[in-house]
Amino acid sequence: MNHQLSFLSEAIRAVLNVKDAVREEALRQSRELIRLSATTVRSIHRHEFDDAQRGLQEAAQRAETLRALREEHPDIYYAGYVQDALKEYAEACLLHALVQERELPGFSDLQLEVPAYLNALCEAASECRRHILDLLRQGDTARAERLLSEMDDIYYMLVTFDYPDAITGGLRRNVDSLRAVLERTRGDVTITAIQRELEEALRPQER
Repeated sequence: MNHQLSFLSEAIRAVLNVKDAVREEALRQSRELIRLSATTVRSIHRHEFDDAQRGLQEAAQRAETLRALREEHPDIYYAGYVQDALKEYAEACLLHALVQERELPGFSDLQLEVPAYLNALCEAASECRRHILDLLRQGDTARAERLLSEMDDIYYMLVTFDYPDAITGGLRRNVDSLRAVLERTRGDVTITAIQRELEEALRPQER
């Protein structure tokens, strides 16, 4: 190999070594962010909101590390695994806001691309079903109905984004799944509400 090719080879190798190291770190951070987000969602479902808040704070730091790739390494940032991890983080944030009856963070608040945000919102709405069932078991029909109404509003907002999957990241399929979850949940809430009304109606007769 002549001197010029040798120099060129070393220069290329140096660039690729950096890229490989950044990619490996991004994969590690993405896996950790997905784990933290899943743990946070589990804490929310268990009503362990202090743990959920701590999980979100730690996840936010991981998400910030991944977002820093956008400027110097956009090819890695826009690789599927980074976007998937950020979507999982957004889902945890959105579910926490829904369950706590707080204002939903927007895509700019979460510094997330619109397709990932829309899919995160869709999945967070689906996750509300589990929380609603818990509320029904606890006899808190009023809160269950409020959360169902939020699910309903999210679904009807999402169906308005009738764009190709290449633009929305496969949103249509997720929205179809949300519709099925929403209908099942509405049925559960309706049946429970009717049962509560019957119990109230029968109670004076029992006395």
